[in-house]
Formats: sequence, structure tokens, C-alpha cells
Amino acid sequence: MAVARNRRRALWHRSERLREGLVDVDTARIAGAMAELRHRGRATLSDRLHRLRSVMTLALQAGLAAALSWVAAHELLGNPEPVFAPISAVGTLAASVGQRLRRTVELIVGVAIGVFIGDVLIYFLGTGPWQLALVVILAIVISTFLGGSASVVIQAAATAVLIATLSPSTADLEIPRFVDAFVGGGIALLVTAVLLPLNPLRVINRAARPAMDLLADQLDRASQGIRDRDRDLCQRSLERLRANQEELTAFTEAIEGAKETITISPARWHRRDELHHYAEAAGPIDRAMRNSGTLIRRAVTMIEDGEPVPDPLPDAIGHLAESVRLLRHEFAVGAEPQDSRERSLRAVSEAGRAYTQGVGFSGSVVVAQVRTTASDLMVASGLEQEEANRLVREAFGEEESPTPPAEQHAPPRHTSPPPLP
Repeated sequence: MAVARNRRRALWHRSERLREGLVDVDTARIAGAMAELRHRGRATLSDRLHRLRSVMTLALQAGLAAALSWVAAHELLGNPEPVFAPISAVGTLAASVGQRLRRTVELIVGVAIGVFIGDVLIYFLGTGPWQLALVVILAIVISTFLGGSASVVIQAAATAVLIATLSPSTADLEIPRFVDAFVGGGIALLVTAVLLPLNPLRVINRAARPAMDLLADQLDRASQGIRDRDRDLCQRSLERLRANQEELTAFTEAIEGAKETITISPARWHRRDELHHYAEAAGPIDRAMRNSGTLIRRAVTMIEDGEPVPDPLPDAIGHLAESVRLLRHEFAVGAEPQDSRERSLRAVSEAGRAYTQGVGFSGSVVVAQVRTTASDLMVASGLEQEEANRLVREAFGEEESPTPPAEQHAPPRHTSPPPLP
């Protein structure tokens, strides 16, 4: 009881010191760090829920494909123990979205190689531990020599092991293994193409959101860092933007998966034009990320060197961030991205005002990267590169002010700022 009273009394005194502004700097830093950890905890929970929603369709597809492949192999083909059919179905669906058709072919090729090697060696050498080791080694070596992917190599080795270990006790294992591979892979494709096809645009929207949110958030942070001359904030945003491989990979894989769905699913053929629009946007968004990284890196140098920072410059970067968010929203609802284009041009206009008011060398690079990133976003919105560059030049007001020396729109090669490492 006394300990509890003393602890409450200490907490009360500490709260009084907080109100009186007497807390030391270390306490304030610790409080800030704890607040950041709490924010990360909420973000992590949100990410986990988002990931769970994204795999629910896959879970349903895998469950349905496993059940149907077992029924088909057992009831229709008379296989008393159709173990390999559900495994083949789930293995096909476990492949990255966009590679399932290829995974089915690889699975069947791998099974063929494994059956051939296993049968030949068992016929000539018999069975045993060293024969099993030799079977696995030859399956991997031969499938690799024939140019097989990692999936083919794994399937060949696994099938060779099954043939070498189960053939002595299970007669005629080879044919059921072939049939199960065909049945499982085929039913997996049937489920994804006809019974439970993915909505390709929903898949892409879900995958595009983390990548585009990452870009918008770091541009916002860079804008605030430039406004406050906070070099560390800009540096942290740069480091986070550099670590974008996971988001970009998910976006690219989603586009490939959508292409596969459009190809094999008749119910989704009417979405081909919309998918083409999205596929064309992936490259410009990747370039916008890289150019934004160069922008933020030069902003760090601008702050370190104490160069002038006109008020319109951080505003321009904030408009870029909003343009990214608008583009993501307009893609998601299927609207023409006019608002995103308008915000990109506003960013360029603000950058032109900043350049007119006066910037240093690094500041001129930041201005140039605002123009380049805005052009990337406008190309991602569906405009041709030439048209986007023309609109950027007009918004910048090149007739009233000279072009920044670090300009990147169709520049000589030696004037381009270095790419994002």
C-alpha cells in the first residue's frame, strides 16, 4: 500500500512538472518516441487487416480447388487416394498472382522429369538410401540443365523422391501422379477463371494503394521538412521512399495477375481497356517515385547548405502529394483523372513562382524535379509524354522566367540530376 501511494505521489509530482514546463529534454524525447511507437502499432494492425482482406479470396479459391480436385480424381477418375491432386491445385494457387498458368505447366513438366528419372534409376539400381540421394541429385541437375525454373526443379526432385520411396509399396504410382498433376492444376485454373475469378481492377487498386500512399506521404513529409528547414525529417522521408521495393513489386505483380485473369476469364474480358490504362501507369508511377527521391535528396542538401527556401516551394511539393492521392482515387472509381492533372499543374506553377523568387543550385534541382515528377504523374493519368511536357512548360510560365538549369524535360544528358540510388 505504501509503495502504491508513493508511486501515485511521484506520478502526481511529475504531472505537475509537466504542466509547469519543467520536464527535461530527454523526457520529451522519450514521450515523442513512445508516441511514434503507438502510431506504428496502429499502422501495423491496419496493415495486417489489409493483408488479411487481400488473401481472403485466395483462401476461398484454394479451399474450393482442393475439394473439387479431390472429388474429380476420386469420384470421376477412380483414384482411391488422390493425394497429389489437391496438392497440385493448392500449389498452383500458391503461385504469385499472374503466374498460375505458368505454374501449372511447370508443375506438370517437373512431374514428368521426376517420374522419368525415378523410374529409370529404380529399374537399374533398385531402392535404398543411396539410390534416393542419387535420384534427387540427378532430378535437380537434369531439370536445371534443361532450363527449368525453380518450380520445375522442386517438382522434379519431389516427384523423384515419391517415386523412389513409394513405388516399391504402391503399384503403378506414375500414372496417378501424372493425372493428379493435370487434374489439380486444371481445376485450379478453372476456379480462378470461371468459378471464383478475381476482379482484376480491385486487385490492382488494392496493390496500388500502398505504393501511391507511400509516395504521397513522403512528399508531404518532405514538404513539411522544407518548410520547417528540418533536415532530419526530409532525410527520414527519403530513406522510407528508397525502401519502396515491396510496394512496387506488389503493384507490378498485381498488374501481371490482372492480365492473366483478363486472358483466361471470359467474365472479365470487358475490363481489358481499363486494365490497359492501369498497366500503362505502372512505369510512370515508378519514375515518379525515383524522381521524388532525387527531389527529397536535393532538398536535404538545400537545407544543409542554408540556401533560400521561397514559400511556394514546399507548397509545390505538397500539391504533388495531393496529386498522387487524387490519381489513386480517380483510378479506383474509374473517373477521368482531371483533378490529379490540375493539382500536378498547380505544383508546377508554385515551383515556377519559387524559382522566380530565387533559389540556390540545389533549390533549382528541386524545382526541376517538381516539374519532372508532375510530368510523370500526368503521363500516369493517361496523357502522352509530349502533351504532359507541354502543359508543364505552360504551367511553369517559361515565357516569363528562364528554365531552371537542372531542368529534366528532354535535357542534354549531362544536365540530368542523378537518379535515386
